[in-house]
Amino acid sequence: MANEPTTTISPTTTTPTAALSRTTTTAPPRTRLSGFYPVLATRDVAASRDFYTRHLGFDVTFEADWYVSLRRPDAPQYELALLDHAHPSVPAGHRAALQGGLLLNFEVDDVDAEHQCLVTEAGLTEVLPLRTEEFGQRHFILAAPDGVLIDVITVVPPGEEYAARYTGA
Repeated sequence: MANEPTTTISPTTTTPTAALSRTTTTAPPRTRLSGFYPVLATRDVAASRDFYTRHLGFDVTFEADWYVSLRRPDAPQYELALLDHAHPSVPAGHRAALQGGLLLNFEVDDVDAEHQCLVTEAGLTEVLPLRTEEFGQRHFILAAPDGVLIDVITVVPPGEEYAARYTGA
């Protein structure tokens, strides 16, 4: 394991998210956020921690046997936490591990290089092979040990059919 390749995955600034935003009239937010991050309920906190640190470049910022906080050292605004799904801090009736339905997007500058690192060199299994989509993505999808799908994406120019759907905002 010590010789296992690690990824060079890094955040990118070319996201379609801003281009997809629509002008809406909303009231100003009442709550001022000082942070926002997903907490993934998992059966195996250690295996999930190892996956996100080894393959997706996160560092551990807090660790207990039931909870781990992770942060990207190159982009500290990107945080992720892992929680033992059966921990008593989770309300009764909600103590279930993830079982699909969650997809985390990791936008990168060079998806082909990431595919080489994560699939070819590290041996991770892709559940969707590397491909280019008409809606403006070149990507592949991996499954993390906790059941989360990891979509590794480079934004590319969309096909003509989809280009008009971007607002350019």
